[in-house]
Amino acid sequence: MPCPHLPAPARAQTYDPSYPVCLQIYQGGIADFYFECRYQTMAQCAASASGRSAQCVVNPYYGGPKTKPGKRQRPQQY
Repeated sequence: MPCPHLPAPARAQTYDPSYPVCLQIYQGGIADFYFECRYQTMAQCAASASGRSAQCVVNPYYGGPKTKPGKRQRPQQY
């Protein structure tokens, strides 16, 4: 029988490094929230956050745009 005085196990927070913007969604308590990292722009995220208890945040783990292997970007000539 579980002890009623112990807190529930915490859910690990995950950030998808493929997307630069995350939606932080609040579920009730002060520290009860999770992230959905699947937005390319703040505007896309804001549209999803509209009317919800949520806010858009910059993904601290965003890895930058992906380039195909073997293709190098040329330095700009000035």
